[in-house]
Amino acid sequence: MEKEIKKEEINEVEDKGRLVEIMKARTERIQEIEKLGFQAFPFSFKKKNNNSELQEKFKELEKEKSSDFTAITAGRINGLRGMGQLSFIDLMDETGKIQVLIQAASFNEKQNKLFSLLDVGDFIGVKGIVFRTKRGELSIKASKIDFLAKSIRPLPEKWHGLKDIEVRYRKRYLDMISNPTVKDVFRKRSLIIQEIRNYLNKKKFLEVETPLLQSIYGGGKAKPFKSHLNDLDMDVFLSISPELYLKRLVVGGFERVYSICKNFRNESVDRSHNPEFTMLEFYSAYWDVNDVMKTTEKMLEGIAIKINGTTKVDYLGQEVDFKAPWPRKRMVDLVKEITGIDVEHLSAEKIKIEIQEKKLKLEKDPNSMSYGLLIQELFETFCEEKLIQPTFVIEHPQESTPLCKNLRKGTNKEKFIERVEPYCLGMEIGNGYSELNNPVKQKLLLEEQARELRAGNEEANPMDFDFIEAIETGLPPTGGMGIGVDRIVMILTKSYSIRDIILFPFMKKID
Repeated sequence: MEKEIKKEEINEVEDKGRLVEIMKARTERIQEIEKLGFQAFPFSFKKKNNNSELQEKFKELEKEKSSDFTAITAGRINGLRGMGQLSFIDLMDETGKIQVLIQAASFNEKQNKLFSLLDVGDFIGVKGIVFRTKRGELSIKASKIDFLAKSIRPLPEKWHGLKDIEVRYRKRYLDMISNPTVKDVFRKRSLIIQEIRNYLNKKKFLEVETPLLQSIYGGGKAKPFKSHLNDLDMDVFLSISPELYLKRLVVGGFERVYSICKNFRNESVDRSHNPEFTMLEFYSAYWDVNDVMKTTEKMLEGIAIKINGTTKVDYLGQEVDFKAPWPRKRMVDLVKEITGIDVEHLSAEKIKIEIQEKKLKLEKDPNSMSYGLLIQELFETFCEEKLIQPTFVIEHPQESTPLCKNLRKGTNKEKFIERVEPYCLGMEIGNGYSELNNPVKQKLLLEEQARELRAGNEEANPMDFDFIEAIETGLPPTGGMGIGVDRIVMILTKSYSIRDIILFPFMKKID
């Protein structure tokens, strides 16, 4: 192979006219390949070896030594170096890279002509003896090359280690070609989800599916995505949570259920929020919030060890430890500790006075909020970001959700509920309850939510009469927890943004 890849063909082509020229030339090479009698896009290839397996198998092979092993592998060309009668190809498959040596004398005229038509980005299959070069590079001395697919569009400039964040997120395929370690993040993501399933399955939970397209949404305070089902002429919504369906299944007799599913919320987009995200929710009959916390911390402790070999994670310079048990901290105690306001023993009016005197700035107007919402707003504004180690925040105000039981004891038990949120690195990573199973009280609370929705609160839920009928049929004592899978993956893979751990994150439209 006499041809050496031209510099401009691996550089980013800013000039559209030049891009058209290069793509035209590469397209013409397809025709030349076929004229030589080779298939430009064959149907299959019998790949037997992965590059990383070959690297491991022959790691002890000495320089200038040849094995007696014939490898058959395939992948994308990510480097071409022509040196007269000797040519070298860097071949990249899913697992890693290996060098391929082509000696022109070992092939006939047609085959050598084929090699001259190769471009960086093309896919080929290779058969040959494994050896190690004088420079120490493990290589395959090719005895056969199969052409598998032509790359018509050249890879962008500096595609080895592509840095442009927008391009990486929008064109994940380029990101994975350019930054092979990116695939490791998504392998870990897959393993994390697999380990969630393993843990819950061993606990005798049943994995189920719930509708993503719903006529009535519920299970969380969130603005939904709305659409219209033409055939039935009805408005529909993308799921914001599987909660109400999972509880129906507990009513129906499945005592332990879980779902790992997509949720959709028409809300903020930032480093920890994506409009479409992955949620784990699990529910067990006869449990309460304490059982839920124990299960959550043990599950995540085990997953951390499985993924990283330790319960500790060094996340961008901050070490967190998932070792159970995690601290349990009351929301009112955290607010008092950080703001100095003893909200547990003050009325709403006195809390507002304290906020004013301490010149605390809240996103929402304190005068528009009730007792419980004031506490929640103070917590979210001043306390969340300080919760670095895995921590359960317990005993939330009644107004925070209509789906949870009140505290079973305490002077303020009617104002607070057995709700828990696990936090880590200043992020909420879950939400759990001792589930409200009193149908009379549940109906009143959901009716209040429906009134708020009609009054303009876009995060309130509509009335779901079928759900009320379900728990009127009888819901046993139940504990449940929802966990943001994406945020767990962010932490365990040490990824800064949620977009780094979603293969195809939602991106703003380019005009």
